[in-house]
Amino acid sequence: MPDKARIAELDEEIAAVRANLLELTEQAAAQSGAADEELAAERISRQERLLASLQKQREELLK
Repeated sequence: MPDKARIAELDEEIAAVRANLLELTEQAAAQSGAADEELAAERISRQERLLASLQKQREELLK
């Protein structure tokens, strides 16, 4: 049986990461300069990896 409390926790974390990604994307669009773009790209990449990991954990709990 799925751990409903853990799934709810993961859902909250997933929502937070998605909100972070949206904010980072908006910030990246407003910034200029190679250093700023590299930093923004790295932050977005980290959040995307985190999102994928959380989604995988959630899927595993639902099996």
